[in-house]
Amino acid sequence: MPLAKEVSIEQKLKALYKLQIIDTQISKLQAIRGELPNEVADLEDDIAGMETRLANMANEIKAIEDSISQNKTRIIDAKALAKKYEKQLEGVKNNREYDALNKEIEIQGLEQQAADKRIKNANFDAEQKKNSITALDLELVGRKQDLKNKKGELESIIADTEKEEALLNKDREKAVVVADDRLVTSYNRIRTSMKNGMGVAVIMRESCGGCFAGIPPQRQADIKLRKKIIVCENCGRVLVDPELAEEVAQ
Repeated sequence: MPLAKEVSIEQKLKALYKLQIIDTQISKLQAIRGELPNEVADLEDDIAGMETRLANMANEIKAIEDSISQNKTRIIDAKALAKKYEKQLEGVKNNREYDALNKEIEIQGLEQQAADKRIKNANFDAEQKKNSITALDLELVGRKQDLKNKKGELESIIADTEKEEALLNKDREKAVVVADDRLVTSYNRIRTSMKNGMGVAVIMRESCGGCFAGIPPQRQADIKLRKKIIVCENCGRVLVDPELAEEVAQ
């Protein structure tokens, strides 16, 4: 089995610069989408949060309604007990029994008043929560429509760009294979740390095309020889000569 042909430094540099061109084009396609992916994600989070709040409020209303039902039962029970004690008053034999029964009747009356007050407060709370649910439901409808519109817009943009991006990614994979793994790792690290996303810079007017720091003549000559990987001493970008860039761009 023949040995794999060794990739020259020049080939690696060309592959790396090709990678830079491709990544720049992919970034431009992604920029077309702008903030839409983030906006879609934010809307989805908002909707999920609103739906959770609606579910919680529905559970709270259910708990309030259960409380109202329990207090209504207390009123019924208190009335029944009061009626029972009033009936017992007819057969009292002494003042102590009379006072005790009247005290029980009074307690049951107070229990009815307390339960009735709790019912009124609970009804007020339930009404407030129902109003909140109505308002939140209305807001949720608007958010869902916004999400539908944003998703439609994003899907339209993706449909227009995904084929081109897929082709670029295939070319990118080929370039990565040619370039040295360590070189690509270094390039990716530099590129992601730069605002303009440039990990490879072309010499321009005897300066680094990325940070514009001056490059000594001897270093420029070494770069043109394409015999070793040379990086900018100021920004760390891999440097290539203009002729190489032109050859790759053709």
